[in-house]
Amino acid sequence: MDFKKYDYYRNRELSWLKFDYRILNEAKDKTNPLFERIKFLSITASNLDEFFMVRVGSLTDMKNAQYTKLDIAGMTVEEQLDAIAAEAHEFMDAQYGALNNSIRPAMQAEHINILRNFEDLTEEEAEYVDRYFMDTVYPVLTPMAVDSSRPFPLILNKSLNIGALLIKNADSLINRGKKDRDKDDDDTVFATVQVPNLLPRIVELPHNQEEKRYILLEEIIEKNLKKLFLNYEIKCAYPYRITRNADLSIDEEEAEDLLQEIQKQIKKRQWGKAIRLEVEKGANKQFIKFLKRELELKDESIYLINGPLDLTVMMKVYGMPGFDRLKSKPYKPQPSPAIDPELSIFDNIKKGDILLHHPYESFDPIVDFVKQAAVDPDVLAIKQTLYRVSGNSPIIAALAKAADNGKQVSVLVELKARFDEENNINWAKMLEKSGCHVIYGLVGLKTHSKITLVVRREEEGICRYVHLGTGNYNDATAKIYTDIGLLTCNRLIGEDATAVFNMLSGYSEPLSWNKLVLAPIWLRSKFMELIDIEKKHALEGKKARIIAKFNSLSDRDIIEALYDASAAGVKIDLIVRGICCLKTGIPGVSENITVRSIVGEFLEHCRIFYFYNDGLEEIYCASADWMSRNLDRRVEIMFPVEKQELKERLMEILNVQLGDNVKATVLQADGSYIKPDRRGKSALLAQSYFCEEAVKAAKKEAEEKNNRLFEPKINPELD
Repeated sequence: MDFKKYDYYRNRELSWLKFDYRILNEAKDKTNPLFERIKFLSITASNLDEFFMVRVGSLTDMKNAQYTKLDIAGMTVEEQLDAIAAEAHEFMDAQYGALNNSIRPAMQAEHINILRNFEDLTEEEAEYVDRYFMDTVYPVLTPMAVDSSRPFPLILNKSLNIGALLIKNADSLINRGKKDRDKDDDDTVFATVQVPNLLPRIVELPHNQEEKRYILLEEIIEKNLKKLFLNYEIKCAYPYRITRNADLSIDEEEAEDLLQEIQKQIKKRQWGKAIRLEVEKGANKQFIKFLKRELELKDESIYLINGPLDLTVMMKVYGMPGFDRLKSKPYKPQPSPAIDPELSIFDNIKKGDILLHHPYESFDPIVDFVKQAAVDPDVLAIKQTLYRVSGNSPIIAALAKAADNGKQVSVLVELKARFDEENNINWAKMLEKSGCHVIYGLVGLKTHSKITLVVRREEEGICRYVHLGTGNYNDATAKIYTDIGLLTCNRLIGEDATAVFNMLSGYSEPLSWNKLVLAPIWLRSKFMELIDIEKKHALEGKKARIIAKFNSLSDRDIIEALYDASAAGVKIDLIVRGICCLKTGIPGVSENITVRSIVGEFLEHCRIFYFYNDGLEEIYCASADWMSRNLDRRVEIMFPVEKQELKERLMEILNVQLGDNVKATVLQADGSYIKPDRRGKSALLAQSYFCEEAVKAAKKEAEEKNNRLFEPKINPELD
């Protein structure tokens, strides 16, 4: 069969927007606590910003370069941009519909009111706001007028601004500088002022016993604009916001110093071409026309907003103190029963492979792995890849300490981790100063793999301890991202880990590998082989099954292989959080494939791949998704989980997620996602289930430990 038909695939960008809709549905879901709904609304705005900066920015570059190749769904670049604009306008309308029709009334019912208009202030509040403006805000502002001598200023990416049309009067400076005025001279001047991001955007009003009342900083500035533009009449004023193309373009082959080149490109990100303009709904047509001309935008790039611009501000609302009752009860990651705190991390690993499921189980063992290695006199070397780390990373501190203790420390810091470039550059410099050997990624590839190798001298000889993970070495996101980690001292994996770091640091590629599968070398072919094996078993009339959980699916070859396997009779269940270019329900093609997405309190980030293999079940975890970039343009690692007990645990994770009927939605043939049918079934929320099981397991281990401690010892002489 021909599985290459464009009709069999969905556009990647439109699929991304569908994912944002699934997050928005959580913001609209009244069964979620109010402040969790507020958080989800903020996440949709943050996601959309990144979507415009990266995906729309990239497509715009392709259009300007007259790129003609069709996408996976047969769409030209122009068709994609048109479809995105239509969908994005609808989505932003839906965002503000959720805010105005659902979330804001719910906040008011809880006596929380963020005022939309200055007119809603009481006399006392108005006086307070005027004092706040003069004492705190006014000294920080820099008003800028635009005329023949003062060109339109460079407006920072994602900054919030207030623009105004001013009418010049006889006393204005511009008129005083003119001896003879042209009768046809336009009396209107455009002016702008940036809303300072160092000041709180949400200003709490004087205490009111009945309700909490707030006003946004831009409202305060807009009300006091006359104090910024003396001798001008303000015709109109509105907040506006620009999103710019932030897709970095780096010629790595020509760059003499990759670190310096990325530093230069980061600065350019703030000044990329404008690709979206947000303006308050009802804004003056002349006002919009001026911005449209100056920013060189078309009508479809202008978004009229019915509410406060930049809904990422809702995360500030979520973080306001005093509203814990309106949030989900915070979950505390549990200690793993597989780890005895009285033993060193190395002695624990010696007992057998350890599988960790974050954030249900604590990330502390991974931090301890590096911390203990840094001070252990028997540890000779530590090698690690870092893609994204926290702002105050204990792992970075431990690596620096290890180098200070005379150990060989090699760290690959990926400078091209999008939007973390600056943070990673700072860490890389700090590690270098500490005496670590720092590698700045590989030319043409992103190192996205998550691996740590500790080389330790022991009585029986050198032992290699390895951590492999599906997530980042970030202790902060490990509390909110679901990920899998494996700690092992398996000799074959240890040999592979050494080979990985030799390859990264010296381009020394071994002829063969034991257990690990790497991209861009063999990972694609390995996945294709595993899928093909299931297809052959199905054609032989045997049971054939694939279950895969990951973030995104957009690679054409992988999708073709899945269609081929499905047509042969392989039962395929996919748990795909975000982008999915595969279509379900195509007769004779994808009837045996189901796709579900889970959006919940934690961000689903695990990558787990199961293949039945005629009963010789194989299960892998990986740092990679089924996307072309992961398989062809990144250094990724897939590792097998072979211990039966751990395989069963991973299967339980997959089966529970396949059974989720609360937060899961299932992809339909028309591209929509709907909740599974719960008739006659008990509610199953996978994330809550894993939290409860982790708590039970930790409690059981603590009780058993106490029983062992207090078990009476019998003296055999008295028996």
